[in-house]
Amino acid sequence: MSFALLVTGACYGSQAAADAYRFAQAVIAQGHVLSCIFFYQAGVTNGNSLVLPASDETNLQQAWVELATQQKIRLEVCVAAGLRRGVCDQMSASQAKLTHWNLNEPFYLSGLGELAKAALTADRVVQF
Repeated sequence: MSFALLVTGACYGSQAAADAYRFAQAVIAQGHVLSCIFFYQAGVTNGNSLVLPASDETNLQQAWVELATQQKIRLEVCVAAGLRRGVCDQMSASQAKLTHWNLNEPFYLSGLGELAKAALTADRVVQF
């Protein structure tokens, strides 16, 4: 089966993003395909490279990076929700004349069209 994940929970402050990460690991471990991970609403904070968890906490942002790198999955971050919450890539920072950006690769800003495409092509879409 092909799964697409929609992560709307913040990186920290709720259990949603951590549950989504564990679900993604289980999907892969069971031999299914993880076709898309789309971060929307507060979920865009998962792509913020400036998130610094306490030393005794899981670094969820880094865990997403490692999963995406190992599995060659593109992590899609809604551009509108990201910019609204201070998450931007180098190009959007340059366009807004900002000196810094904080979107960590392999997270990429993308539009809701990517989510729609994932919903049309995946067998299941699961929201966290």
